[in-house]
Amino acid sequence: MSTSVESAGWGPGRRLLAATAAHRFHVLGRTKVEIARELDMSRFVVARLLDAAQEQGLVRIEVTAGDDLDHRASEDLAATYGLRRALVAPRDGRSLVAGLTAELLTEIVGADDVLGLAWSRTINEAVDALTALPPCTVVQLCGAYSLPWRSDTSAETVARVGALCGGPTFPIYAPLVLPDDQTARTLREQPGVADAFGRFADLTIAVISVGAWSPEHSTVHDVLDADERAALADRGVVGEVVALPFDADGRVLDVDLARRVLAIDEAALRAVREVIVLVAEPERARAADALLRSGLGTTLVTDAATARALQETAQRQVDDRRARS
Repeated sequence: MSTSVESAGWGPGRRLLAATAAHRFHVLGRTKVEIARELDMSRFVVARLLDAAQEQGLVRIEVTAGDDLDHRASEDLAATYGLRRALVAPRDGRSLVAGLTAELLTEIVGADDVLGLAWSRTINEAVDALTALPPCTVVQLCGAYSLPWRSDTSAETVARVGALCGGPTFPIYAPLVLPDDQTARTLREQPGVADAFGRFADLTIAVISVGAWSPEHSTVHDVLDADERAALADRGVVGEVVALPFDADGRVLDVDLARRVLAIDEAALRAVREVIVLVAEPERARAADALLRSGLGTTLVTDAATARALQETAQRQVDDRRARS
């Protein structure tokens, strides 16, 4: 049925022909040569017909990474911060971030990995969502948060993962924030704590969460007294990660707090091959933006509202730099 694509209008006959060719090409996987033979036309005519079908809206191509993942927002956010990957849930909520994190860990953790876990509500929920892991080594990245309403400590989180995967665990049964740097140094040398610290150099994957320097958005902020909180804010602290305070450029500050915590240090954390950063609240966007711009993180897992807040924050940074130049 030799047909001239150029001479035909976009009536029902041509629309049917275009839809037939498009279905065979996009759905059935036929080549243009095969379609040309089947429809008795040249492959050049088939090519023009397929192009025209898209131009006329007869072909709608939909790409999805699954109902739990917004692939366009994920790609955009990864590009904004130069990340290996970003995983953005299509809706808002900490449970969605936890679910994506659990799936990612199930996907990437191998038996030879050394997995480090900080403590946060989101990390805790991600551990709860895990159903299987190979027998990897699990290391606690920081001591326990000492707040009366926090029933889950980081040591318990590590123990749950160890029970699930059957691998060796290195918990830290000690507080995160100590009264002074001498106490912190003494505890770092104690058996158990020293064993965990000794595995930091072997870490291959670390899971951390970002705290903003404000009430209820950082457990570290909330365990300090009002004077110390204010003094750190005056030093330019905008957030913390494993209790290490950082400024608006993501630089970990050399302050007293950083010396009296039981936690992995910045150098060891930056040496980890895969650092997964979890953020599930738009109020933490400024802190997360600073941390991600500093390069401390290879993967980001977040929700839709926080992703939008991060893009807006990143754009403001660009606008501010242009205004200053």
